[in-house]
Amino acid sequence: MNSSAISTDTPSVTGSAQVTIAPLAELISQYLAPADIRRVRNAFRFSDAAHLGQFRASGEPYITHPIAVTEICAGWRLDADALMAALLHDVMEDQGVPKQELAEHFGTDVAELVDGLSKLDRIEFATKTDQQADSFRKMLLAMARDVRVILIKLADRLHNMRTLGPVSPEKRRRVARETLEIYTPIAHRLGLNVLYRELQDRCFEAMYPNRYRVLQKAVRAARGNRREVIGNVTDAVRAALPAAGIEAEVYGREKNLAGIYRKMTLQEKSFSEVLDIYGFRVVVHTQADCYLALGALHQLYRPVPGKFKDYIAIPKINGYQSLHTTLVGPYGTPIEFQIRTRDMHHIAESGVAAHWIYKSADVSLNDLQKRTHQWLQSLLDIQRQTGDSGEFLEHVKVDLFPDAVYVFTPRGKIISLPRGATPLDFAYHIHTDVGNQASSARVNHEQVPLHTELKSGDTVEIVTSMAARPSSQWLGFVRTGRARSEIRHYLRTVQYAESVAFGERLLAHELKQLGLSLDEVNDATWEKLARASGADSRAEILADIGLGKRLAAVVARRFMPGADVVATTAAAVDEVTAVRSAPILIQGNEGQSVQLATCCSPIPGDALIACIRTGHGLVVHTADCPTALRQREREPERWIQNVAWDNNPAHHFNVRVDVVARNERGVLGRIAAEVSAADANIAHITTQDDAAATVMLHFTIQVADREHLAKVFRYLRRVPQVQRILRLRG
Repeated sequence: MNSSAISTDTPSVTGSAQVTIAPLAELISQYLAPADIRRVRNAFRFSDAAHLGQFRASGEPYITHPIAVTEICAGWRLDADALMAALLHDVMEDQGVPKQELAEHFGTDVAELVDGLSKLDRIEFATKTDQQADSFRKMLLAMARDVRVILIKLADRLHNMRTLGPVSPEKRRRVARETLEIYTPIAHRLGLNVLYRELQDRCFEAMYPNRYRVLQKAVRAARGNRREVIGNVTDAVRAALPAAGIEAEVYGREKNLAGIYRKMTLQEKSFSEVLDIYGFRVVVHTQADCYLALGALHQLYRPVPGKFKDYIAIPKINGYQSLHTTLVGPYGTPIEFQIRTRDMHHIAESGVAAHWIYKSADVSLNDLQKRTHQWLQSLLDIQRQTGDSGEFLEHVKVDLFPDAVYVFTPRGKIISLPRGATPLDFAYHIHTDVGNQASSARVNHEQVPLHTELKSGDTVEIVTSMAARPSSQWLGFVRTGRARSEIRHYLRTVQYAESVAFGERLLAHELKQLGLSLDEVNDATWEKLARASGADSRAEILADIGLGKRLAAVVARRFMPGADVVATTAAAVDEVTAVRSAPILIQGNEGQSVQLATCCSPIPGDALIACIRTGHGLVVHTADCPTALRQREREPERWIQNVAWDNNPAHHFNVRVDVVARNERGVLGRIAAEVSAADANIAHITTQDDAAATVMLHFTIQVADREHLAKVFRYLRRVPQVQRILRLRG
């Protein structure tokens, strides 16, 4: 096939002698059919004409940028549609070429790819941050449908990073920071390690140019100083492996400057203290040879304890596979070796792009493709539940951690999660319903809180309960984007419905005190109230009441004959003068709109007092709770005294109990047996040695009401070792 299939003698319409597509022609002629090459040529001509008169900051014709991006994509051997999209990737954004025109000229697939790459510059945004977030959201959703979108985008970002020189230092830092936060982690997530390392170095150079130059000079000097060591190691390894019957390629590699700088920063070391700036890669034929080579190397040099990682048995989340080991080389220099097969090497360097780069009958990339597809599909799941682009970007950033922990299901299946993930992240990874109903977890067969940080090798089991439901507190410790998205989706939908229902109850109660009925309020009055108070609908007003953002007593007064429909927010509390005669009834299972305070854990039979907290609804305390009494002194207008239990409350309530007992063998078992005999359940227990002869037991017990708690106390007093029983309040 001849590269002249793309005419390189015809000058571009820019008229610049600098513009040539000869290197691109040479690349694509190696693997594309003549018909596809003609399509790429047409895309070049269209892009060249569209960018006529447009120049880059360096003064070069703008068309040089799309050509360079396409050359990078051709290096990955992407198909003709992807190359055409790379050539055309800026014509919609910069030149306003409509998507329909691209579809007519080059087909629907190319138009969709270009559309996925184009920024949303035709929409007005409140801030630059909103625009970036929305653009990124659109690109990722297009990527979820077609991974070529992100490959082209990464090629685009790589060329922009290579040509940052002419732009201002401030813009260089801004682009580098965005690249480091978003695009570099995506490259790592997709296994594009060569691209990942170059982007890291380019960002380091743009953000810290002086440090980059100093470190670059130091590495060059070290390379010369350690040339003898590297040569000795190379010769020794190349002799040892064939002696063990292993055919292998051995070559040294220098760690990238950004990686060296990060290690110096994290470990607070000077450059002279960072010894392992060089490593070796051993590429063999089969997986079995990897382990044989490992044994041969461990016989040649002493391994460093704790520095061996088997990414073949447990691949990284991006499909990376290799054996990593650090050995003590000549003169005590630590040297890292990576051992892998040829197939693993192609995937390690090119990741998901290896789908195009490397095709062989005996190579299966199904696992890598499946993991990538699952992650991309999760982006669509998050989008369906997230209306805000900034929130979507937050979720995705959380998922782009390069490090991962590998945990096991009870059946032995390996699950990969970001470092710092919790059993709750694991639960949502399994299924949304498992996460929403998670009540506790067992890690390595031991009961642990849901916020426990998981470690690689842990076996995780989730205990679910139909009574359990997501809490806004969970957002403080979950790490995966999916978990955060599912929790927020639940809180937005279910909590909203619960708040509307509870707000209606509170408003009906207040109207009854004024001799009115909720049924008597017509739609016109509701619409007038909504307009006056800045709400969109009746449901929003009721939800605000349920969440404590508006006070029911204030809203109720607006429905009185002759009353003005004005502000109904918590700021208008000084207008509340109605005397409440009938109490607000509490069931205890209302959901997010009514919360039982954890400081005093009220149960049916307790006298109650409640506080309306903005965004939390009604928080119910016992009437003698010290915490409630202190808060009431500061904000008396937010407190409601006329609160009582419903005749049919929920069945199980948590109450905290301290038991002091003689420290004798078997006492805990006898106490637990008596709690069970009283038909109660122990939800949590901790112990504290009070003195040599006694032990303090802290229980959380589930009971139905005060009578049931009294029964538990009577049963506990039957244990001879029990000296004191105390219910905790405040």
